[in-house]
Amino acid sequence: MAKKKVIVIGAGFSGISSAAYLAKEGFAVTVLEKNSIPGGRARNFTSNGFTYDMGPSWYWMPDIFESFFADFNRKVSDYYELERLDPAYKIFFGDHEVKLPASIEGIYELYEQIEPGSSKNLKVFLKEAEYKYRIGIGEFVHKPSHSMSEYMSWKILRAGLKLNMFSSFASYTNKYFKSPTIRRMLEFPVLFLGGTADTTPALYSLMNYSDMVQGTWYPKGGMFKVVEAMVKVAEELGVEFIYNAEVDHISINNGRVTSVNAQDKAFEVDHLIATGDYQFIEQKLLPAEYRKYSADYWDKRVLSPSSMIFYLGFNTRIPELEHHTLLFDEDFEEHAKSIYDNPSWPDRPSIYVSCTSRTDSSVAPQGHENVMILIPVAPGLNDSDEIRMKYYNHVIMRLERYTGRKLKDNIVYQRIYAHRDFETDYHAFKGNAYGLANTLLQTAFLKPKMRNSKISNMLFAGQLTVPGPGVPPAIISGEMAAKEIIKSQPVKHLAV
Repeated sequence: MAKKKVIVIGAGFSGISSAAYLAKEGFAVTVLEKNSIPGGRARNFTSNGFTYDMGPSWYWMPDIFESFFADFNRKVSDYYELERLDPAYKIFFGDHEVKLPASIEGIYELYEQIEPGSSKNLKVFLKEAEYKYRIGIGEFVHKPSHSMSEYMSWKILRAGLKLNMFSSFASYTNKYFKSPTIRRMLEFPVLFLGGTADTTPALYSLMNYSDMVQGTWYPKGGMFKVVEAMVKVAEELGVEFIYNAEVDHISINNGRVTSVNAQDKAFEVDHLIATGDYQFIEQKLLPAEYRKYSADYWDKRVLSPSSMIFYLGFNTRIPELEHHTLLFDEDFEEHAKSIYDNPSWPDRPSIYVSCTSRTDSSVAPQGHENVMILIPVAPGLNDSDEIRMKYYNHVIMRLERYTGRKLKDNIVYQRIYAHRDFETDYHAFKGNAYGLANTLLQTAFLKPKMRNSKISNMLFAGQLTVPGPGVPPAIISGEMAAKEIIKSQPVKHLAV
């Protein structure tokens, strides 16, 4: 019997993950990728001697990466070298700054300096966060969330109150800490979940466990090394990757996908996994009668922010920067309102700065700095050249203000990336960068479904479905989609 053919749309983390798991079980897998290299939002590029990761820059939840490679009898260390960052990151609050040490004992000492007596509460906070991490990853994140019934187990019900699903992250941190500095330090990871501390469930304090206990890491050479490693695993298992192959048509007959078109060629399929932008694939590539959701449904989703990103190369070193530096010297509450309440360009945004050359000499010429600056902004905004230049001048002003250095004349490379680039490169809905916000009403089975009941052999994976935004969740999303197909087709029937 011939191997079952699976087409995967998109070579981001979820697409590569699903392809590898399926190939391991004997499926013939082809990945069709719109762009010229794999990675999706985690692509990289090189120019003028600088190498930039285009998207994800935080390596958190290292156990998820280890688990992926272990599933194929491999180790992370077989493919790339990790370095734990110390300090993990630095946050500048305007009148003072805080560096988070790598060691947990160093973190306890830091908290005591900021708020005497707080280390005792932090130990309790992190113990609860570890519990949420273990239960969250073990019982929630790895569920396909087809329906509420998947969560109706005694173990999950008993764990419910401890998970703090129905209280906000802000109210939860306020219960333990008085210091605004500490609360801000604990709350900043929710930015990567596409929400604010007031709208994100306290369940996500599990991110603080990963942040402080598991640590912040860096794969030498950049985050794209992770992409390359996963692609290598998939290719070793027989997966074929075809680049510059944008899918422009999906053929469906009697509720089954029969083929997809890319590069003027029809690829026959037994199963299809769509890991590109969910909204685009459903609303633009599926016939109306096969769409699960309406255009109005998508318009009502709470999206994570988009981003305006500046890739900058400096011909001087900037010792004031750490590998990760957060400039929280402006009022983030006002910035958040411009994202979620009144979508508009922010007047005085908070800014994230990544300077990988502080850790890795391979990403910039000698004596130079590789700097990426990111401003979270509302999706769906008008992204004009004039606005880009306005914020370019703004971020340079902020960088100069923070470092006390005149740096504008030291810029030897610059590239700006925002909404229209996300839309062009990824068909990102409203130019979003991170997918759906992790609000309570967009968690687990309340997210867009992986499975469309109108199409029996098609699944979705990626940041607009379960489990949500971020690199580890994307890897898990691809794994779950693959396992749904594997369950439907026993392995013993796959061999040639």
